Amino acid sequence: MCGIVGYIGFREAWPIVLKGLKRLEYRGYDSAGIALIDQENLNIYKKAGKVKELEDFSVDKNLAGTIGMGHTRWATHGAPSDRNSHPHTSQKGNLSIIHNGIIENYATLKEELISRGHSFNSDTDTEVLIHLIEDIYQNNNIDLTEAVRLALNEVTGAYAIVIMDEENPNQLIAARKGSPMVIGVGQGEYFIASDATPIVEYTKNVIYLNDNEIAFLKRDELEIKRLDNVVQTPYVQELELKLEMLEKGGYDHFMLKEIYEQPRSIRDCMRGRIYPEEGKVQLGGIKEFADKLKNIDRIIIVACGTSWHAGLVGEYLIEEYARIPVEVEYASEFRYRNPIITEKDVVIAISQSGET
Repeated sequence: MCGIVGYIGFREAWPIVLKGLKRLEYRGYDSAGIALIDQENLNIYKKAGKVKELEDFSVDKNLAGTIGMGHTRWATHGAPSDRNSHPHTSQKGNLSIIHNGIIENYATLKEELISRGHSFNSDTDTEVLIHLIEDIYQNNNIDLTEAVRLALNEVTGAYAIVIMDEENPNQLIAARKGSPMVIGVGQGEYFIASDATPIVEYTKNVIYLNDNEIAFLKRDELEIKRLDNVVQTPYVQELELKLEMLEKGGYDHFMLKEIYEQPRSIRDCMRGRIYPEEGKVQLGGIKEFADKLKNIDRIIIVACGTSWHAGLVGEYLIEEYARIPVEVEYASEFRYRNPIITEKDVVIAISQSGET
């Protein structure tokens, strides 16, 4: 998984995006990069390593601009390096993109684009996507927003993307499918991020973009469409997250903070759902399936990484106390299989990052 941040408004973008990347570094820390548009010039700075290395590298650079976006990476396609770091640019160089997710059919798309004269500077699936968008944009009599929509209809996989255009420095384009994305709504400004932590300092009003939606953002304007070109009415929510919850709270490291917060986190998750005094468990989301669950034969837990290890703990506990057989599968392999699943099986998908 990776972390993405975007900003368009009246403030200088660099400090907002940089601080946002630091808060999202738990999502990936093998490289980082930021793109800014200073009036008419697109400036991109990226570096393998943690966000601090990008910050040090950019000390004497031109960091001006009130529109920008940044990315902190956990590598999937392409080894951690400067050249594979995001943002990536199109063939012409005026379009730039950041991306969290995996484009599964990128190899096929890349071969087709190479046959059309495109050349690539990285090993990533993300660079293929921005080249595809450019190719559609240049070869059809359409605007960039429509080119993005058409390109996303051609890709298979998961994505949360933000796109900037050097030739249109007053717009950000964002889209998601399968990977998380939240838009912060300010006065004359908008924020984009993988989660709310980079946003809550500036605004409490947010829109959680749904799967297969594209957002077109200007400083005083927001339009959201589905991939089928139907305009959506955005639902603005108010964040309950507090800024102090994001900080280290006196601990040396975030991991240490998370370890000591585990008892409180579990209590918060179970509040209103478990009543020990009454011996009662109330899980509203599965209430209508209660009768079916009484007669299940097997539970299949699907997960990746640390979530998979959590699934193994779940297997032990469920079999020990519920006496129901449990299988734990890697999600990355499970989706390509043709498993035998019956009406009496329950599949539980655990996701830490959105990949599952």
